[in-house]
Amino acid sequence: MRPTQPLFLASLNAPKAEKRPHTQACGDHQVKDDYAWLRAENWREVMQSPQALPADIRKHLMAENAYCDNALEDTEALQKKLVDEMRARIREDDADVPMEDGQYAYFYTYDQGSEHPLYARCPVKGDAKLSDQIEPVLDANVLASNHDYFDLGGVTHSPDHRYVAYATDCQGSEFYDIRIRDIKSGKDLPDRITSAATDLVWAADSASLYWVWRDKNNRPKEVRLHRLGQSQDTDPCIYHEEDEGFFLNLSQTSDRHFILIEANDHSTSEVHILNAHISDPYLQCMAPREKDLEYHVDHSGSEFYILTNADGAEDFKIVTAPDTNPGRTHWRDLVPAKPGIRRLEQRLFRNHMVWLERVNALPRLIVRRLSDGVETEVTIKDEAYSLGLEPLLDFDTRRMRFCFSSLSQPEQVFDYDLDRHTRALRKTQEIPSGHDADMYCVKRLMANAHDGESIPVSLMYHKDTPIDGTAPLLLYGYGSYGITIPASFSIRRLSLLDRGFVYAIAHIRGGEAKGHAWYKAAKGIHKPNTFHDFIAVARTLISKGYTTERKIIAMGGSAGGLLVGAVLNMAPELFGGAIAAVPFVDVLNTMCDETLPLTPPEWPEWGNPKESAAAYAAIAAYSPYDNVSAQNYPPLLATAGLTDPRVTYWEPAKWVARLREIAPDAGPYLLQTEMQAGHGGMSGRFEGLKTTAMEYAFAIKATGLSLR
Repeated sequence: MRPTQPLFLASLNAPKAEKRPHTQACGDHQVKDDYAWLRAENWREVMQSPQALPADIRKHLMAENAYCDNALEDTEALQKKLVDEMRARIREDDADVPMEDGQYAYFYTYDQGSEHPLYARCPVKGDAKLSDQIEPVLDANVLASNHDYFDLGGVTHSPDHRYVAYATDCQGSEFYDIRIRDIKSGKDLPDRITSAATDLVWAADSASLYWVWRDKNNRPKEVRLHRLGQSQDTDPCIYHEEDEGFFLNLSQTSDRHFILIEANDHSTSEVHILNAHISDPYLQCMAPREKDLEYHVDHSGSEFYILTNADGAEDFKIVTAPDTNPGRTHWRDLVPAKPGIRRLEQRLFRNHMVWLERVNALPRLIVRRLSDGVETEVTIKDEAYSLGLEPLLDFDTRRMRFCFSSLSQPEQVFDYDLDRHTRALRKTQEIPSGHDADMYCVKRLMANAHDGESIPVSLMYHKDTPIDGTAPLLLYGYGSYGITIPASFSIRRLSLLDRGFVYAIAHIRGGEAKGHAWYKAAKGIHKPNTFHDFIAVARTLISKGYTTERKIIAMGGSAGGLLVGAVLNMAPELFGGAIAAVPFVDVLNTMCDETLPLTPPEWPEWGNPKESAAAYAAIAAYSPYDNVSAQNYPPLLATAGLTDPRVTYWEPAKWVARLREIAPDAGPYLLQTEMQAGHGGMSGRFEGLKTTAMEYAFAIKATGLSLR
C-alpha cells in the first residue's frame, strides 16, 4: 500500500472517530453504519441554531478542523498569497448593468472593500437614458453586520416602485426571512415572514406578495399570499403540494400578466397559473402532471409559449396554446424538436422570442420574430465558451441581453437589437491586476468512453506550460441532474494556471452536454457511466501528454463530490489528490431516509432503494461511503457546512472516518467543516476566496509544486 504522503505529515494524530454499532432498515435490507452517531438526532434544530450541535459531534468536527489546519500549516503563506492574487483580479467598486423597468432602472453595486452588494436604482429619463442620480434601496452590508453568515436571497420591487421585498438567511440553512421595505423612507414595514424560500412575486396591485413556505424538513410545500400590513399567520395558502417528492417554484411570465406555480421533481412538472391582476386568485392547472412530462411556461399577447418534452420531444420543443384554453389538447408545435439540440430556456418579448440551446456542450442563442417566424442565430466564434440570457424587466422592448465568456476571456454583457441583429457591449469584466487572454491556450477535445461514446472535454493552460506529460492537472466534473458545467471564465483558476496547472472540465454523462439522452444515460441504475466517463477523460488526457498518473487532482462538489468519491474507489492510481466539496457520498443511507430535506425529491434521480431491489443494488455498488476498501487512496480534502440542508455535514464526516479506518496507511484524509455556513460555504465575495485558496494550496502541495 502506498504510504501516507510525506508532504502531508502532520504533528497531530489524525482524529479517530468512535465506532458505535448501528443498523438502519432499507427495504428488505439492513444497512450497518458504525458512524451513524455523527448524524445529530436534533439535526433540524442544528440547521437553524448551530450551537445546538451535540457536544461529542462538535468535539469530533473541531478535531478534524484542527488536523486539517495542521496538515496544511506550511501552506498558510501560500493561501494568503492566493487570496491576495484572486482579490486583486476583482474590481471592488463594481456595478451590474442596470435593468430598466418603466421610470427606474435597478441594479446591484459594490463599494470598495464591501463583502455584500447594495441594491440601488436610478431614474430613466424621457430619452430612455439613465440618470446618474443613484438612489440606494437596500444595503446588504448593513443587514449582514453582526452575523457570521449572511445570504441575500430574492430581491424584488413592487410594480408601483414603492416597496422592495427581500429574503435573508443568517445561518446557511436556506430558511429565509422576508421583509418589506418602503423605498422612500428606507424603513422596513412591521411585516415579517419566516420559514420561506427565496421565491417572491408581487401581485399587480403592489399591495400583496406571493411567497413559498418551507416545512420543518426544509421542503418548499406551499405558496401563500401575504397582504401588506397583515400578520403572516393570516396569509392564505394558495397552493399546497401533497407529494413529498416534488419541489415548488414561484415565478411570473415575461409580460408579468400571469403568476406561475411550478411543482416538479427531476423528470415531471406541473404548472398552475393565476392572473396577477385579480385580487382573489383563481388557480388553473395548465396540464396535470404526467410521469416524465416536463414543461415550462411563458406568455405574450394572447398565447402561452411552452417549452416541453411532450410527444417524445426528448430534447424539448416549443409549443403554443391560447391563454383562454391552454390545456394540452390545444398545444400546437411552433419550434419542433431536433435530436441532440437541447432547448434549455426561452424568453418572451412583445414581438420576439429568444431561446437558449446547447449542441455538443456549446450553447447558442436563437431569435425568432413572432410575426413571421423568421429565426436568426446570435453567432459566437470561440472554441469553448459560456453563453447565457441575462434578466430584463422591460417586456416592451426590442432589446435582449446576454452574457458571454470563455475559459480565457472575461465576461462581457451585450444588449442585442432584436430587429437589426446588432449587439452593443454594455460591460466587460475588469481585471484590475491585469489579464492577457493570449497568454493562455484553450482547447476542445473528445475522449473515448468505455462503451464507445465520445466525451467532450474543455481545457485551458498557460502557453508556457509544457505539454509533455509533466504538468499537474485539475480535472473538474459534475455529471448529475442534467447540469452541464459551462466553459466560463474564472478569476480564481488563473492562480493555478499561472503555476503550471492544466485545467480541464469533463462534460460527462449525467449532464446534458450532448442532449437529454446524455443525461438519461447516467441516471438511476445507469449512474456508473458518469464515473467511467470521468476515468476515461483522465486516461485520455494522460495519453495526449497533458499530464501523467498521480499528477491529476480530481475535483467536484455536491453531486460532483459523489463523482470524486466513486472514481477514487474505482481508479485511485490515476490521481495525485482529490478535492470533494460538500460531497454527496453517503448515497445509500441518505436515499433510505425520507425525513431528510432532499431525499424524496431525489428518488427520480438516483432511485428509491427502499422500494426497488434494482435501485438498492445499483446504489450499494457505487456509493462511495459503502465501497471504501483497503487500497492506495491519494490525499483527500473534503469540505462540509454544518447547516447545509442539501448535503448534510455528516456525509463527508462519516466518509473520512471510514477511509481512515479501512485504508489508514493511504491518504491522508482532511476534512474542513464550516461551523457557521451551509451548502455554499462562507458568505461574501471575499470570504469565499479563502476556501478556494485552501483547496488550491492543497492541490499544489499534493502535486509537489513549490509552496511559494
